[in-house]
Amino acid sequence: MSSISHAPDAVVRAPDQNRPTRQRFFLVAILFIGISVAYLDRVNIAVIAANPEFLADMGITGQPVKVGLMMSLFLVAYAISNVVLSPLGDYLGPRKAMVTAYVIMCASLLMGGMAATFGMLLATRVLLGIGEGLYYPMQNTFVKNWFPPGERGRANTAWLIGQSLAPAAAMPIFTYLVAAGSWHSTFHFSFAVSLIPLVLLFFFSADTPRAHKRVNAGELKYIEENLAQEKMDSGDATSAKQPYLELVKTYASNYRFWMLLLILASNSILSWGIMTWLPTYLNKERGFSWEAMGWISSLPFILGFLFKIVSGIVIDRTGRNAPVLAISALLCAAGVYLGVVIQNNYVAAIVIAFGIGVSSAQIPAVFTLLQKLVPKSAMSSAAGTLNGIAVAFGAMSPVLIGFSISVTGHFSSALYLIIGIILMGGILATVLSAQKL
Repeated sequence: MSSISHAPDAVVRAPDQNRPTRQRFFLVAILFIGISVAYLDRVNIAVIAANPEFLADMGITGQPVKVGLMMSLFLVAYAISNVVLSPLGDYLGPRKAMVTAYVIMCASLLMGGMAATFGMLLATRVLLGIGEGLYYPMQNTFVKNWFPPGERGRANTAWLIGQSLAPAAAMPIFTYLVAAGSWHSTFHFSFAVSLIPLVLLFFFSADTPRAHKRVNAGELKYIEENLAQEKMDSGDATSAKQPYLELVKTYASNYRFWMLLLILASNSILSWGIMTWLPTYLNKERGFSWEAMGWISSLPFILGFLFKIVSGIVIDRTGRNAPVLAISALLCAAGVYLGVVIQNNYVAAIVIAFGIGVSSAQIPAVFTLLQKLVPKSAMSSAAGTLNGIAVAFGAMSPVLIGFSISVTGHFSSALYLIIGIILMGGILATVLSAQKL
């Protein structure tokens, strides 16, 4: 039986009313686990795409465009789901939406391990995209509901580092599972692990601090007073549910929202293109062994974890987000460019990993700035729209790189294009920096 009361006005509190509880930090730990497993679920394709047995079973050996299609179709479904389904979080509440999302994700992974044809595998990738697209925006709603503005940089970092740590761990784990068994085992492992956040979200989360019986009066007062002050400062006095189009207007009419979206889109093009093809690039073009490819592929995500921590600290201490976006874009473009032109394979791999890793500093800055620009009532919808459209841009990247490989026989031309896109995002971030954001 659930230990959480989900009634909107639940007031049962922990015995000690004087010392504030810290349930919001337990909640952000659940968010960390949830996003970590979600990212682990999606990257097994990047590893098994370099496995000859998998390519032969799916009938796509020597067809790089079809390899890219496996990630691109996932991203298209993910993007559409972000935009279309995210408003459910504003009406049903983030907890119910996230539990539903994880049920869909578990079903897709179970089916993926049984896929016998390329068409069936693509269908499971679409289903996974739908589930993860519904899930992702809800994390922003939880942070907006549970954390005062001065804690959101670190709170966002705390769950967003899961996007880096999970792939970092997944690359060598999936490499081992494929070597020790078969590509099917990567799906079985992902399904089993996905049951953990499903249980945690169902039994130990609540939409708001007031609806969580383990939040005592001290913590509730601290959170609600700070959120009330934020409302007063921003002029957002509305609390009733608004029609969907009214919610959309609250952020769609803000040009800064669209600038932020394009910055995230540039990051998405880099992230999804390289995440999909990095293992294959290291194995085929740079000549690394299967074992070395596994751990080197994890390096960008380890560095991304570190850069996200730095980003969250800087944001909370300075109150600024845009400078982090601009500096990250510049360092990222430099790292990827040098990684392409350097001849020494190990040095090139490390430098490219740095470029990808430093781009991760943008993610806490993007969502912390979004939470500043958008009122609570529209948070799920805004986060879904922002992330969904950005990922739609990113969905082009795996197929673009696959097409480039099929035409030119190497990766460099597509990577130069991606570098230019990253720099364009950096220019937009510089404009926002001039506005003291």
